[in-house]
Amino acid sequence: MESGIARNGDVEIAYEVFGKPGGRPLMLISGLDGQMVGWADGFCEALVAAGFQVVRYDHRDAGLSTHFTGRKKAYTGGDMIDDLVAVQDALGWESAHLCGLSMGGGLAQFAALKYPGRVRSLILMSAIPMVGTDFGMFRYVRLPGPLKLIFKRYGDSPAEKVRMLMDITRLTGARSLPFDEDWLREIAEEAVRRRTPDPDARARQLAAGRGEKLPAGGIGAIAQPTLVISGAEDPLIRPAGGAALARKIPGARYVLVERMGHMFAPGVWPELVSEIERHAF
Repeated sequence: MESGIARNGDVEIAYEVFGKPGGRPLMLISGLDGQMVGWADGFCEALVAAGFQVVRYDHRDAGLSTHFTGRKKAYTGGDMIDDLVAVQDALGWESAHLCGLSMGGGLAQFAALKYPGRVRSLILMSAIPMVGTDFGMFRYVRLPGPLKLIFKRYGDSPAEKVRMLMDITRLTGARSLPFDEDWLREIAEEAVRRRTPDPDARARQLAAGRGEKLPAGGIGAIAQPTLVISGAEDPLIRPAGGAALARKIPGARYVLVERMGHMFAPGVWPELVSEIERHAF
């Protein structure tokens, strides 16, 4: 694994690369306020074994990338899309397959429309259609899930931040295939070591996404081969959201993965890698 920094104007984007040049270029795009370490090393290594060169990166306002302050909008969704192009440029990639999880799936949809020549194909995981309005997306969200942590209280110590991140990640998993607790703690501790969680960062990223407008034709104008993957046990997004997304993108293929939540435990990695390998050639 090699680390690097891409630059989009004054913003620095931290990234890590798995595999050697010559593999099929694959970008992993995290969800809301997600750090790149959420894409587990073992998952990245399995993708390398399947023939890919893989890059994962921290969004602006996450992990080791440039941080912002305040609760108001500090940048646009277009800026976040330009960040992923900056990572491609830093690697010398003319184009790449984009694999986006949750919000990352939304960014991938916009990237395919804004920079079609830089996107070979799309893999949209735990994602919903970008329809240009919050109300249109609301129908696909399972509200009880996100509300479960509202009344929990956490302290300011690193240990409490780790406990919070572990609780959040557990919330995203499938009940029939829970995360290994040791692995879960390791990932949470690494995330806190890299950056203390900032709830305002989530607000800034959400504000950036709300301000992005779809071009004429919406996501129906996406021409790249698209694979949509939903988790049958996703506690945050209804599988109907993934099915609707696949219907709206011409020629898209939809896969419903059993025992997969919003995030995914190692038990479903082989199926996911197989589907991505089949799709992104």
